[in-house]
Amino acid sequence: MDNPAPPPEKPKHPDASSSLPKPMALFEQGYVNAMSHFYRGELGRIMAWRARLDNTTTWAITSTTTIFTVAFTVRTVPHIIFFFNIAIVWVMLWIEARRYRFYDAFRARVRMLEAHFLVPMVLENKGMLQGEWKKLVCEDLLLPSFKISVFEAVGRRLKRNYGFIFMIILVAWTTKIFLHAEEPIDGVFGFYRALAVRHIPSWFVAILFFGTLASVIGISIYISKKSTAEISEFGTHHSLWRI
Repeated sequence: MDNPAPPPEKPKHPDASSSLPKPMALFEQGYVNAMSHFYRGELGRIMAWRARLDNTTTWAITSTTTIFTVAFTVRTVPHIIFFFNIAIVWVMLWIEARRYRFYDAFRARVRMLEAHFLVPMVLENKGMLQGEWKKLVCEDLLLPSFKISVFEAVGRRLKRNYGFIFMIILVAWTTKIFLHAEEPIDGVFGFYRALAVRHIPSWFVAILFFGTLASVIGISIYISKKSTAEISEFGTHHSLWRI
C-alpha cells in the first residue's frame, strides 16, 4: 500500500514584531554620552562653587559670635564694636556675592541642559527640541559671562542669609546699649544719648545703626520684587518654565 503524500508545508510568515520599524533614537549614542559627561562636569562645578558660598557665610557667623562673646563678657567694651561686626559682615557679603555670580553663571548652563536636553530625552519628544539653546551654550563656553549684576547678587545673598545676620547684630547692639549704658535709659532721648561713645557723637552712631537697618530692608524688598529665586515657590504656574 502506497504511503500518502505528506501535506503541503504552510508558507512561513515573517514575525509581526520584526516587520515593525525599529524606533529611532532621539539622539545618537555618541552625542548622548558626550552631553551626559558635559552635564556631569557642569553639575560638579556648580556644587564646588556652592560649597564656597557656605564658607563665606560660616566666616560671617564665626566673626559675629566672637564679637558677641567679647561684647557681652567685658562690660567696658563700648557698643561701637558692633559697627566693626557689621563692617566685617558687609565684606563677607561682598565676597560671597562675587562667588555667587560665578555659581549663577554655571548654574545657567546646567538649567539649559536640563530644560532642553534632559526633558526631551525623558519625554521622548523631538518636538520640544526647538530654539537656539545649543548655540547659546556654545557661545557661553567660548565667551563666559555673568548672568546677574553685582547688586542683584548682593541682594540675593542678603535676602537668603545675610539679612538675618544683620538683624541679629542690630538686636545685640541695642541690647548692649541697654545693658551697659552709663546712665539709665528712660526714653527715646535717653537711648539717643546712650549712642554716644567718648568722642563719637550720637548722631554719627545713629546714622550707622539706622543706615544699616534701612539698607538691609530696602535692598531685600527691592530684590524680592525685581528678581526671581533659584527655585520657585510651590503653586507657581508652569509657564515660568523656559522650555
